[in-house]
Amino acid sequence: MHAVVIDGGELVYRERPDPVPGDTELLVAVGAAGLNAADLLQRRGLYPAPPGSPPDIPGMELAGEVAAVGSRVTRHSVGDRVMAVVGGGAQATLAVVDEFHALAVPDNVGWAEAGGFPEAFSTAHDALFTQCGLAMGERVLVTGAAGGVGTAAVQLAAAAGAVVVASVRSADHRAAVAELGATVVDPDEVAGAGPYDVVLELVGAASLQGVLGSLATGGRVAVVGVGGGSRIELDLLALMAARARIGGSTLRSRDRREKAEVAEAVATHVLPLLAAGRVRVPICQTFDLPRAATAYERFAQRSKLGKVVLTVH
Repeated sequence: MHAVVIDGGELVYRERPDPVPGDTELLVAVGAAGLNAADLLQRRGLYPAPPGSPPDIPGMELAGEVAAVGSRVTRHSVGDRVMAVVGGGAQATLAVVDEFHALAVPDNVGWAEAGGFPEAFSTAHDALFTQCGLAMGERVLVTGAAGGVGTAAVQLAAAAGAVVVASVRSADHRAAVAELGATVVDPDEVAGAGPYDVVLELVGAASLQGVLGSLATGGRVAVVGVGGGSRIELDLLALMAARARIGGSTLRSRDRREKAEVAEAVATHVLPLLAAGRVRVPICQTFDLPRAATAYERFAQRSKLGKVVLTVH
């Protein structure tokens, strides 16, 4: 196979031995792989892959066709179109996926969209509904909502009957995010659009400091992005007065069972929306797999709407 390999902080396109699926794994011929902030961190040596994943081949999500199956696989067959969150190794022409983490790709979804779906929608659904218990009619704020997780969260919250407010820094992307089901505000206008029952914090410290004063009684916050800083000064009295809860969440470090539970929830609650066209994956730009270094540069730039995706032809 060929793969994107991290070598001394640089990305190179190299030939590597084909991976071999374990008893409960699928070998997937990758059609597309989405980029995520974790990939940039791994390239810099700040976010190593979990045990069992390739240490120098990045990529947390992929979509492709099953090329082979392990001896105990029962859920999928050769030729199935699947997509999944993986611990690493997605940015290659072949990758292995645990069968219980693989999701079926609806017939109406192309490879680029499928490759950008798993991490964004799994993260958004888990944070909003499993972690924060978002309910119909509640008011939810999605900060930094123009990215992959943000656009996923806006759509999922709107589909669940929540009242969605999205903060978007770039004026160029506000209309597109509004079309997904949100009232869009500038980050400086967040306080005036509250109070919020649930906050999905995708920016970090630069945003959260101002958001906490806008929580409704019993408000819940899920922090899943810290690009705007990871440390804040917290007023515990205000937190107590609002009876609020703040939590953080990542997918990559969870064990096999926990990841399977996330995948099952997405299969049950989100895939029907994707198949029906009620949610979609906005694509910022696609790049052929050998052009991964250029794709990483595009991902690192500000002012983008949706996912940057690597494709395999």
